[in-house]
Formats: sequence, structure tokens, C-alpha cells
Amino acid sequence: MSSVTTTFHGTSDADSGSPSGGNSRVKAATTFDNADGTDGTKSRSEQLDEVVQSTIHNVAGTARPTILFPERDSYLSVVSAMHEGGCEMLEDLTAVDYLRLSGRELPGQIKPERFEVVVHLLSLSAARRFELRVQVPEEDPTIDTLYDVYHGSEAMEREVFDMFGIVFTNHPDMTRILMPDDWEGYPLRKDYGVNRVPVQFREAPGPR
Repeated sequence: MSSVTTTFHGTSDADSGSPSGGNSRVKAATTFDNADGTDGTKSRSEQLDEVVQSTIHNVAGTARPTILFPERDSYLSVVSAMHEGGCEMLEDLTAVDYLRLSGRELPGQIKPERFEVVVHLLSLSAARRFELRVQVPEEDPTIDTLYDVYHGSEAMEREVFDMFGIVFTNHPDMTRILMPDDWEGYPLRKDYGVNRVPVQFREAPGPR
């Protein structure tokens, strides 16, 4: 039986003593075993569910996703472990520009950065959703691609690159997907095109 160990930040029920969890956080090391449950061991979804119940609590209530804050360096290993643990589907991958919110509060020792990559994972077998938020610094806007784990991330990561200028290392085709190849700048950055509205006109149609 093979296993993978990873570390991430989440909220701790034990530390908080309340459903909201306050601002208490815990750093947890977790091992997912590649078992199917047929030999008496726990299945992947059972292991994932056990980790969530014992280590992290749902910061936004039972109808919302459990929120994790992995470090950028461990992002790929965390997602790989969750995939092995029962998260079969990558629902969405996007980014946020916190240009004017550099002092926002984050869990544990996580340092807030200008950019945040946001990933939503779904475990169909465990009926659970997870949201991962990864800090990406402005001076080095790079992060590992998830393409080898979830092939469906290919277009999502290209869109984040096109709109925010975040580069996904080892991506098979890190090119623009919405804007023209020669477009300058990244339209969803908060400082893009300040005080101006770039408009491109095509030839107006003739009279009808």
C-alpha cells in the first residue's frame, strides 16, 4: 500500500471550542493511503472524510466548502493527496487580486500576498466540497500547474494567466486564451487601465 504525506493549514474545532472557530488555526500533517476498503482498511473517501472531521472544520457552515490554505510550495502535493483521497473533480480554478487588501487576516503563519489562486475540489464519493486558497506574490507570480492531476485545469489556468498574469509552471500550453496574443497587460488586475476604458472598434456595418 502506497501513501503520500502532505501539510496544510485549516481551522481547528479543538482550538476554537465553537462552531465558528474564531481565528484559531492548526497546521496538520495528513497521510492518505491508496486503499479501496476491500481488505478491511479505510477507503479513500473514508480517509478524506476522517481527516476533514478530525483536523479541519467547515469555516462557512455545513452548506459551504471546507476551506484550506496550503503554502505555495506544497500546493501541488496537497491537491495530489486530496485527489488520491477521494476528490475526483476539479470544479473551478480562478484567482483574486487583493491589491488594496494587503493587510487582510489569514490563518496560521500564512503571509497575505497580492494574488490568491482559488481552487474548488469536489469529492463525489464523500459528498464534500473543498476550497483551496493559495497566496501568490506580486514579485514572483508563479505557481505549479495542476494539469498532471486534473487535465481539466488546462484551460482554467490559461484564463488565469491571461487575466491576471499568473504563470503556471510546467503547463503544457501557457498562452493567452481570451485576449489576442499581442495584448498588453492583464485585464483583471486591479491596476490595469486605471482611469481609462480601452475600446476596440471594428468596421461599422453599412445601411440596412
